[in-house]
Amino acid sequence: MTEYLVHLLRKSRRTLLASASGALMLAMPGAFAQDVTAPPAENAPPSEVQEFCTNIADAARDQRYVLQRKELETLKASVDDRIAELEKRRAEYEDWLKRRNDFLKQAELGLVDIYKTMKPDDAAGKLEMVHPEIAAAIVMKLPPRQSSLILGEMSDDKAAVLTNIISSASDPNTSKEPS
Repeated sequence: MTEYLVHLLRKSRRTLLASASGALMLAMPGAFAQDVTAPPAENAPPSEVQEFCTNIADAARDQRYVLQRKELETLKASVDDRIAELEKRRAEYEDWLKRRNDFLKQAELGLVDIYKTMKPDDAAGKLEMVHPEIAAAIVMKLPPRQSSLILGEMSDDKAAVLTNIISSASDPNTSKEPS
């Protein structure tokens, strides 16, 4: 019987030690942790992650399409804005060209012949009273020698204004409004 009691004591001692070591492992969760992930079996059902990814694939693709469409719409709006700006500049250039041609036609209305026969000091006095664009057109159509004499007889301010108008009318790069 004593042997039986010794055996029970040893057995309870082992059980007690096993319980104590189990409690110790619970107290320190990462101490004896091992990676027990097994590679997925070939015929195993898909995992939750795989199922989730499969389920949202169409929605993700649709979202990518929506984002790409928004980007394309933004680019289209940018191109449309640039086209509108170019159309505005083209209209501005056409307006400038029309005004320049009208300006040159005004000088051809016979006024040039009238001022050709005048003395330079008389012509200068009269041209100072005329609208500057018309005066510039007339001076531009006169022979260079006569134009220089007339401009020499004018006041410095009026001669400078006419010179600026003439130089801008002959410059094809001039716009009505600098940008």
